Amino acid sequence: MIECENLNQEEIIKELCLCNGLSYEMVGQEGSDISELEMFFSGYPRIVGLSLFPNLTSLTIVAQDIKEISGLETCLRLKELWIAECCIEKIGGLQECRCLDPNEQLERLNLSGNQICSFKDLTNLTRLRHLKDLCLNDPQYKTNPVCLLCNYSTHVLYHLPSLQRLDTFDVSAKQIKELADTTAMKKIMYYNMRIKTVQRHLHEDLEKLNERKCKLQKLPEERIKLFSFVKKNLERELAELKGSGKGHSDRSNNNKVAELEKSKKCETVTEEPNLQQKILTKLNALNERVTFWNKKLDEIEAIYHVEVKQKKKSHGLWIPFLLIELETVGNIHFEEGTRSDDWFNSCYELILSRFCTWDFRPYGITGVKVKRIIKVNNRILRLKFEEKLQKFLDNEDMHDSDYRKMLECLFYVFDPEVTVKKKHLLQILEKGFKDSETNKLPLRKEAVILANSLSMCECPRIEFLQQKYKDEKNSPEHELFRHGILLITKVFLGQSVQAREQDSINQANYPMVNSVFAPRKYLLSMSRNCDCSIRQCKWFVFDHDLVLPEYIVEFEYITMVKPHSLFSSFNNVILEESKKNSEGSLLSQDLQFDDEVIKMDPRIKPRPKLINLDDKTILSLAKTNIYSHIMSLNLHGNSLSKLRDLSKLTGLRKLSISFNEFTCLDDVYHLYNLEYLDASHNHVITLEGFRGLMKLKHLDLSWNQLKKSGDEINMLCKHTASLLTLDIRHNPWQKPATLRLSVIGRLKTLTHLDGLLVSEEETIAAMKFITGTKITQLSLLRHSSTKEERPRTLSIWPSAKILTQISKLGPHLHVNGNWYLKITALNLDGQHLFEITNLEKLENLKWASFSNNNLTKIEGLESCVNLEELTLDGNCISKIEGISKLTKLTRLSINNNLLNGLEKHTFDNMLHLHSLSLENNRITSLSGLQKAFTLIELYISNNYIALNQEIYNLKGLCNLVILNMYGNIIVWNQENYRLFVIFHLPELKALDGISIEPPETECAKDLFGGRLTSDMIAERQGHSNFTQMQELSWTSSSIRTVDLIPVDQFRNVCNVNLQNNNLTSFSGLIYLPNVKVLCLNYNHIESIMPRLKPQTHLTNRQLLYQKVPSSGYGQQGTSKINRDTTNSENLPPIMHSLEVLHLGYNGICNLIQLQLNRLRNLKFLFLQGEAFNDSAFAKPSSLLALHLEENRLRELSKTTVLDMTELEKLDGISSLNSLTVYGIQKTLHRHMLIFRLPNLQMLDGIPVNSDDRAKAEFQFSELQAKKTSIIKDHFLTSKSNVIMSAKSLLSCKLIPVTNCPMDGGSFGQVKAPPMKITNVILPSGFSHYLGSDFTLTPEAEGILTKSFRMNVKANKHFI
Repeated sequence: MIECENLNQEEIIKELCLCNGLSYEMVGQEGSDISELEMFFSGYPRIVGLSLFPNLTSLTIVAQDIKEISGLETCLRLKELWIAECCIEKIGGLQECRCLDPNEQLERLNLSGNQICSFKDLTNLTRLRHLKDLCLNDPQYKTNPVCLLCNYSTHVLYHLPSLQRLDTFDVSAKQIKELADTTAMKKIMYYNMRIKTVQRHLHEDLEKLNERKCKLQKLPEERIKLFSFVKKNLERELAELKGSGKGHSDRSNNNKVAELEKSKKCETVTEEPNLQQKILTKLNALNERVTFWNKKLDEIEAIYHVEVKQKKKSHGLWIPFLLIELETVGNIHFEEGTRSDDWFNSCYELILSRFCTWDFRPYGITGVKVKRIIKVNNRILRLKFEEKLQKFLDNEDMHDSDYRKMLECLFYVFDPEVTVKKKHLLQILEKGFKDSETNKLPLRKEAVILANSLSMCECPRIEFLQQKYKDEKNSPEHELFRHGILLITKVFLGQSVQAREQDSINQANYPMVNSVFAPRKYLLSMSRNCDCSIRQCKWFVFDHDLVLPEYIVEFEYITMVKPHSLFSSFNNVILEESKKNSEGSLLSQDLQFDDEVIKMDPRIKPRPKLINLDDKTILSLAKTNIYSHIMSLNLHGNSLSKLRDLSKLTGLRKLSISFNEFTCLDDVYHLYNLEYLDASHNHVITLEGFRGLMKLKHLDLSWNQLKKSGDEINMLCKHTASLLTLDIRHNPWQKPATLRLSVIGRLKTLTHLDGLLVSEEETIAAMKFITGTKITQLSLLRHSSTKEERPRTLSIWPSAKILTQISKLGPHLHVNGNWYLKITALNLDGQHLFEITNLEKLENLKWASFSNNNLTKIEGLESCVNLEELTLDGNCISKIEGISKLTKLTRLSINNNLLNGLEKHTFDNMLHLHSLSLENNRITSLSGLQKAFTLIELYISNNYIALNQEIYNLKGLCNLVILNMYGNIIVWNQENYRLFVIFHLPELKALDGISIEPPETECAKDLFGGRLTSDMIAERQGHSNFTQMQELSWTSSSIRTVDLIPVDQFRNVCNVNLQNNNLTSFSGLIYLPNVKVLCLNYNHIESIMPRLKPQTHLTNRQLLYQKVPSSGYGQQGTSKINRDTTNSENLPPIMHSLEVLHLGYNGICNLIQLQLNRLRNLKFLFLQGEAFNDSAFAKPSSLLALHLEENRLRELSKTTVLDMTELEKLDGISSLNSLTVYGIQKTLHRHMLIFRLPNLQMLDGIPVNSDDRAKAEFQFSELQAKKTSIIKDHFLTSKSNVIMSAKSLLSCKLIPVTNCPMDGGSFGQVKAPPMKITNVILPSGFSHYLGSDFTLTPEAEGILTKSFRMNVKANKHFI
């Protein structure tokens, strides 16, 4: 074989020499002089013999049968390489095309006309750092399939930034490179956001599982606590019984507590000789019940872990899916289906139709539940599939209907003896079935095995698992195969034949066919149970490219197994409903048995609980008068939270404080001789202060609230050097998985931990574990890299992880004096570190990751000032500190820790920080991020942020485009949370993993635009304490509404300026209790309160009159102005403190609608520049000054008496002493105003004296005389219709006005007290001429008005 291979190689070299005009015999001597070689159209099968040409700089190979790039190891001077029109499918072997001299590396590469189809192959070219010219799509040759993919150019230019030419095009322009970089970075950010969303969903699901687990554990825990309490009571009684004897009654009776103890003992402990035996019997029964319920807890915990594993497995597929999408720049895309998708329903129905109940009945399976269907869109594999299909159709003469019959949807048959690994599945989805590396059987290399039946895919797997785990009793049988994955493929079967029993299935035995099928009867020795078994077949497709993976289905079997316990996972016991349904039937007997055990004799009567501890109580409990004689003290079952006055108990050896209210154990530090301490069933949260107990041998800390394993173990190491037994079960530890090894490794004297003996094997493993928790020179070498640049890869993983995977230093590295200065990347994830040390010399460290450790502080990084990325996920860090000097940080991640806040000024100096991730912590405020101006991505989901004003801390971050806050309290507290955030952070592009669309932005503006809220004021002030605020000014801000809550916070505000906004009412300002000055100029004020519909204020009689004018309720029908006036009068007063009101330039048309009469204490009113219509003034009773400058009151002509009604509207404001109506210069109108307003002292800036008032009274008397004369002439000269009107008038009574609906004073000495009605406005009506002392019914008014108008036409000289 070797001789034959050498012969072939010799022939190839001869052919190479012949094509290049070289002598084969002299090539050994002359080969070193050759710098260029060419080979065209000669069937060259592989690259060989290039070692004969060590100085080769150019190699051109065209139209050969070469399938891989190889044999270039010796071409250290190669600069130009052409391998075109060959059969290369992968780019490999180029890693050796690098010589030691950077100036002699490959610069030009042409691989056009090959079969390269993967973007991942192109990333291998990043090793060629000096590549300038790359051609994969040369116009002279055929194109590579990879060039047909989307974003091909972007991918190449991003990974090869030094390229000058690509596919014969010039790409040297800076703008082109920047565009590629920007596009790539946007995609990285997008997929990072989506992966964060998947992780958030997983966290939420795990939290729900944990909540359900806690609900299930509640009953067993309550039972255990009850039995433990009773046990300790009995143990105390037994100890006292043994210590004192049954007949000891000569105790001191001086102490009340002693008497109480004596009385209790007399009641509970009899003189029976078998009392101790009864106590021991009951203790044994209690221990059995505790053991029973502990098993239930363990069972729940085991099932919980199974469910957690399944959740992680289900969510775990999405992260690699998204990474594949990113790496292929979207050419492989995954889509999760819903019921609204037609393809989802088609797949769902396909699975149900291919499920046969008869086949699964032997395994206890009655049905299948589809949990999720994911569609696979692989553009690369689809192009291959379509190309092969087209070739087949070109060679075969068939119609569309014929070839469509050969297309099928079949299930891929996984190897039943190999668990479906994520890696295997991803490989199939990405590369197809051709390169599957996990197939063990030779048959799988020959053909892709498929089936049209679910049972043919799954039954072999179920049987294999049953056989494999049949001896494991702890593992529920059905749990082994309950969950599964199906891969649905699109297959072109082509020419197919049935398998022959005597022949193995391979292409050689079936040379002229594309596929072979085998019916079920040849595969399974099972009797037919139903007709569908006849149609069940396995298929073997020889061409892997004709099998296209299209759908992934996650399913769960429905079983008929009856639950054998309350917590059976096949009843979905994680659900609370299952617990409720099962509790009565399964646990009723157990609960009844518990009650029987509790009621067993002897029954101990409860003792009174101690709240405080003093000297008398201690002596009483110890039954002695000498402190030094007290060796044992039992304080079990009280309500103590502090241990005082124990310093005198110098001889105390045993102390029991179980079932109390302790949160810390500071008070035991002075008990130097203490050997036994039981502090179980308390609320201890920390061991800080627990010191000085060097003789302590037995410590029980179970059933407390200890969390930080590293800190607590450190305290025990320092202060309990002689500890033998330790119980720390049932505490919410942060890192429970490694807790036992940590404790055993640190507390080397322990013999028992959590009730279990510490074995030698555990001790050895623990010592090894502890050794690995320290950062040493060896660990630095194993987990570091010296790469100076971050690789240009489309990945969201930390740079430290990427670099250490690509190139590690390794322990074999020759260590010199400055080796630590070369380290740029350090990845110490999952090393169980308790602290960061020994990094002082890593001055050039750029990328570091310390995820999934036991760190409680950020320390030891002060010297790493060049750090650009730092990852600290999955630790126990509670405070962000120790990073203030890391000013070059661009990415910081501290997810899954115990952070409770963001310290001020921590991020102020980080001028390059682009990404900050703080998910799954306990952060309550965003304060501290106000100056992180460079931040682009912020991930802070699943924290405790509750107040909406926290969003204002981010308003200054103009570069922030991605924000993830889902899982915080604000999401549920803030109404329209999403729109609220979008409105206040307009630069955002994505929120909570969902892109922000333009309609959302517009909707947010409509909903939240123009609202003045407490949060906005707090943002401007920098605090939310408004009690000291006296002035509120917010002008030119397009405010539409005011919503200041709580109002009590603004009780001291007296001046408000909201000028130049869009207010239509006073809105929330009416609730401010002490406002004196209010400026609302240049708004759109219509009323104090938003206008109400008039219909809601009408009485039934008024509504009837409106509908039927002849209903008889004529006098109830009032005009619109009358109704508004009457309604406003009945409304209660508001804003009692308001004295000055500016309403200028609001476009006010109707003063009645303003409801100014509700402002009872208003003294100064400014109404400049308004446009009043024919409406009366509302009359604030206390008004002193009214400004009407630049108003558009009706133009007053020289002789028009009728238009004086515009000014008569002011007559009800009797308290008015100053009035400004610029533009009204006529003496008549001035005198009328003076006459109407008796308290007026200043008019248009001119003082009103006694002469002005006398002239006004005189002129007004003349005017009244003219009115009387006009009325008389009118009646004398009227025609017949006028006479009829007069007769009608006589039938209608003139009604003198006795009450004025508006408050007002007298109008002068010649008038009676004010009797004028101003709320009935008839601009050209007859009542105007009768004066203010009379009014008419509507019928009389109508008749007289009509007659008067006719008379006016005939007597124009009167007007």
